[in-house]
Amino acid sequence: MDIGKTVNQESKEPIKITMTLPTSAYFMSGIRDFTLSLTKNMTGFSNRWAYRFQSVVDELCNNAIEHGSAAGKEIRITFVSIGDDSIEVYVEDTGTGATKMTAAQMYDMLQERKNPDYIQHLGIRGRGLPKIVAEWTDELEFKDREGGGLVIRVKKKLDAKESARLEAENPEPTHIVLTPSPKLS
Repeated sequence: MDIGKTVNQESKEPIKITMTLPTSAYFMSGIRDFTLSLTKNMTGFSNRWAYRFQSVVDELCNNAIEHGSAAGKEIRITFVSIGDDSIEVYVEDTGTGATKMTAAQMYDMLQERKNPDYIQHLGIRGRGLPKIVAEWTDELEFKDREGGGLVIRVKKKLDAKESARLEAENPEPTHIVLTPSPKLS
């Protein structure tokens, strides 16, 4: 195995990992770390896209915890990685949360919130789905779960040329420069 390649790049076989978590924000830091590690080490995505995909998964899981599954219930997260091709994530809730919505209602809400006029009136909340999830994934699908709840599927395809172009245009910072503020008189 070439040391420079990631774990899953030599094979086109999907790697599937599923986790079931209690509906508690306590576990989100672990999911963030896992998402970042999986994206960086098992795919050909750049660091920039690994961090973006981490934000996508974070947003989906937080929504499932806050809106889709009641306290004491669970959410399920499934990662499907196909090396240099794509990464897919499924987030499932139980439909027992305070905000019960169908897949059709979720789709309608997304379309409404994508409108720039609507976004300006949202305030600080409610922008994650249209501004993070929808903009940073190639596919976004809502499905009703048998027995209640939703499954939200996102997929990001690896475009090596686009990823390299973005990295060249906006390389990751290597250091931070702090400048003192001017003295106030």
